[in-house]
Amino acid sequence: MKKLILSLALVSIAATIAFGQKKVVRSAERNLRKGNIEEAYSDIKAAVNDEETGSESETYFIKGKIETQMFEADSSNNEETVAIGREAESSFMTTFEMEEMDSTSKVSEDLFKEVVPELPASMQGEGVYRLKNAALNKGAERYDADDMESAFEFFSLAADLDPKDTSMVFNAGYTANSIGNTEAAKKYFTQLLDIEEYNKLNAYYFLIQIASAEEKDPEEAYRWAKEARELYPEDKGLAEFEIQLLLQLDKMEEAMTSIEKALETDPDNPAIRLRYGYLKEKSGDMEGALKEYKRTVEADPEFFEGNYYAGAIYLDKARNIINEVNNLSDEEWEAKSDSMLAEADGLYEEALPYFTKASELQPENTDIMEILFRIHSQLKNEAKAEEYNQMLSEILGEDWLTR
Repeated sequence: MKKLILSLALVSIAATIAFGQKKVVRSAERNLRKGNIEEAYSDIKAAVNDEETGSESETYFIKGKIETQMFEADSSNNEETVAIGREAESSFMTTFEMEEMDSTSKVSEDLFKEVVPELPASMQGEGVYRLKNAALNKGAERYDADDMESAFEFFSLAADLDPKDTSMVFNAGYTANSIGNTEAAKKYFTQLLDIEEYNKLNAYYFLIQIASAEEKDPEEAYRWAKEARELYPEDKGLAEFEIQLLLQLDKMEEAMTSIEKALETDPDNPAIRLRYGYLKEKSGDMEGALKEYKRTVEADPEFFEGNYYAGAIYLDKARNIINEVNNLSDEEWEAKSDSMLAEADGLYEEALPYFTKASELQPENTDIMEILFRIHSQLKNEAKAEEYNQMLSEILGEDWLTR
């Protein structure tokens, strides 16, 4: 009998303790409703540390709701604010795990209840989406203040809470990239690629840029460009990226194939045609290269590279003739020099409008000024040569010619 009485007493004590902890959870919720956040948080932390109430999803859900309101109320928007937000995220994720990831359970439905501004407060979600909205607002505030580091922390919290929100995921990737956090940027931009209906073009552009410029990995950049081209074959920028990377990787045959294919649908693209000229020049087809460079200028007279490279071909051809003249024997000199020098002067004349236009497009470029000085000097255009001499003297000093 004594044992039975003792057993009953122990059960009674256990029930009293359990009931007491349940009261603590209810106290936390009441204090939350009254706005007594500190008292609510103190209550719920005690409940979380209890063996029984700490194993219930509802306890963690309340903890997350309290932390969300603490997060919202913290206007400092600093590292401590981020930490509170991440703690609330952890509480909500623990809640969902305790519900065995069952989104149809009562607790899970409350956990993922939407926040709809038109509805009264009593009908608003207090879980994941309220925390996400608060993180978005804080991220936007920090972004407007040009605090990209903090903006990233808040946007990434929002993105992690709702990975299907493509705007949020993009914001996280964009701000990560702007602060040089390439791993995070890659994580979020790559995440966007898994969303079927999303227009992934900008995400691909960022991934190509990160691989090429930040990580110095042209193979990876080319992989992204090639993958993107399969989805967006008509995008001109991707075609240019792919060709540029093929050239960088010294994959000349593939580059030529890619260029010729791109020019079928975009024959007047100066950047692509410039690369076509480059490939022809590299193969020794100088006339073919010149033709392509001139076509870039026909398509876009303001295209600096086309003007420069077309002029450079004429200049090289003239210099080659001058070198031949200098190597003539005395007998050959008498017979050939005049016609050869006249031919060289004709090529200098051909080069002149291209370099003049290039100089107009880049008026501070002293290398082009020097080229124009030497061409005008060769052609005996003394006034123009002196004009460029004066310009160069003002920029580089009176002794620029002897440096």
